Amino acid sequence: MGGPAMVSGGGLGDFEPEEIGPIGVQSPNGVVDVRVADEAEAVAVAKKLLAFFQGPLAEWEAPDPELARGVVPESRRRAYDVRKAIDAIADTGSVVHLRDEFAKVMVTALARIEGRPVGIVANNPMQMAGAITSDGADKAARFMQLCDAYGIPIVSLIDTPGMMVGPDAEATALVRHCSRLFNTGANLRVPLVAVILRKAYGLGAQAMAGGGLHEPLLTVGWPTAELGAMGLEGAVRLGLRRELEAIADPDERERRVREVTEHAHEHAKALNAATIFELDDVVDPADTRRLISATLAAAGPAPGPADPPRPVDSW
Repeated sequence: MGGPAMVSGGGLGDFEPEEIGPIGVQSPNGVVDVRVADEAEAVAVAKKLLAFFQGPLAEWEAPDPELARGVVPESRRRAYDVRKAIDAIADTGSVVHLRDEFAKVMVTALARIEGRPVGIVANNPMQMAGAITSDGADKAARFMQLCDAYGIPIVSLIDTPGMMVGPDAEATALVRHCSRLFNTGANLRVPLVAVILRKAYGLGAQAMAGGGLHEPLLTVGWPTAELGAMGLEGAVRLGLRRELEAIADPDERERRVREVTEHAHEHAKALNAATIFELDDVVDPADTRRLISATLAAAGPAPGPADPPRPVDSW
């Protein structure tokens, strides 16, 4: 916001130009959308980004759909790179991540599916298990605003235990920031497709789906998906608190927790949720790209920036 002379004139000390807001600060704090190595790369990335706002491409290359089947590990406790899910759904070489170094609990990217520009927002299970923080909510909400303002449909890849909780999280004004994500999602004009990769718990999952799992044009789950009001183990420990307190042996107590949690997990699986219409379908991950493309094609053109124009916040 000001160079060495202005900083010094304000009585704030003497600094070299390189010490005031270098790229190592401005990228992790979300000021910079895409960090590049040099001017040539900056021009190339700028052209690619501008092209997303100019419509579909006639030529594109599809990834191997089988790659999607290997994204989510069999073990529910193992983290994975959600970028692999994005690469398995989007056209090869089309993905551009935005604010990648900021609020890493959330991944936002512009991409193409069969040549059509889309915005992809995804929880990142490699960071805090995908829990939504204040910065993560801001990042996702602002990205949704961007897509909505320019008529770009949104694909939401859900794997979250919900909103982050605890004294430290509350101190960040979590309620206000997460409400921003709900408000933005509830006012989207563009088509929204939700894909539950694994965890879809609590208000966090609802926020990722535009306010509720019935709000998107299509809500599907992979076979690894599980749904619930809160994380299963936490729900078990709360619901059976008195019973667990009565078990003197710590090993026996934990065995009981695992037993009931596993039983709850069976009921939380996507196939059970689909039978009561929480989901539209449980799908083979390899079919995800085709289903998204067909849904967006059936939805028709999204509202353009002139129908009427909507602002995009600077935060």
